[in-house]
Amino acid sequence: QVQLVESGGGLVQAGGSLRLSCAASGRTFSSYVMGWFRQAPGKEREFVARISWSGGSTYYADSVKGRFTISRDNAKNTVYLQMNSLKPEDTAVYYCAAAGGIAAIVARTIDYWGKGTLVTVSS
Repeated sequence: QVQLVESGGGLVQAGGSLRLSCAASGRTFSSYVMGWFRQAPGKEREFVARISWSGGSTYYADSVKGRFTISRDNAKNTVYLQMNSLKPEDTAVYYCAAAGGIAAIVARTIDYWGKGTLVTVSS
């Protein structure tokens, strides 16, 4: 069993930055591909970014490429999402996810979800 707890959300002006963290419980954190998803009001949950077990491979949605950076620290059982140049359309609840592999993240076959953290970007 893995529990994921997100933090770092809040209110920020357009053009600003936030850093989200996702702390995982359990000893098997490094065996999971980790991802970030988001869900804006009235919209479906969408993929944002993912990172491989070792952190050596990352992938981003086109909408955040060049602005967001995903990273992980397996010693701290934590995955991060650095968000720069934020836009009002980035406003959403951001969810951390753990999956058994990259294909699972792509297929949204998620083993564990966090409860989410709200990011609000004002114009």
